[in-house]
Amino acid sequence: MKVLLVKRGREPYKGKWAFPGGFLNMDESADVGALRELCEETGLRAANVTQFHTFTAPGRDPRERVISVAYYAFVRLQEVKGGDDAAEASWYRLDDIPPLAFDHEQMFDIAVKSVREKALVDIIGSKLLDDKFYADDLHRIYEAVLGTAVDKEIFVKWIVNTGRVLPLTENAGWYEFNPAWDVKALDVIKP
Repeated sequence: MKVLLVKRGREPYKGKWAFPGGFLNMDESADVGALRELCEETGLRAANVTQFHTFTAPGRDPRERVISVAYYAFVRLQEVKGGDDAAEASWYRLDDIPPLAFDHEQMFDIAVKSVREKALVDIIGSKLLDDKFYADDLHRIYEAVLGTAVDKEIFVKWIVNTGRVLPLTENAGWYEFNPAWDVKALDVIKP
């Protein structure tokens, strides 16, 4: 698993690495702004983002009072390049992150914790797989996200028991995401 960072092209922290981001336009939601900034600064187009935390501490940015709504996205590795106010964009392994600008080291720690917590209660990483996938592929994603070895037999039982993943009867070891899962989940929570 890798994280996408940009090298800042402007002050403050010019030349330091940070997460892609910026200020919202007056006519956009935080989600739309996050996707726009990601594309402008790296060239990456993500289908969706997941909000994980809001950072509100005074003094986070030396220019002015800034509140950051932080997101993550699972995407396949692809070529990226710096754009807009980002001089460069690059992928980094989780264990090889350079010093970060602003409070982005705290953001990184909270993002990793959030993704790992979500992985323990829900299937993550589906955007990284084809519609039909081998259990080993999802298993590797989980080991990378959790940063530890995961018993494969227990893992496969768990993903099937969630109801989100279905084994393919025609191909042993192959699975697909349950297209009816979201509908079933909505039925369960309806009043």
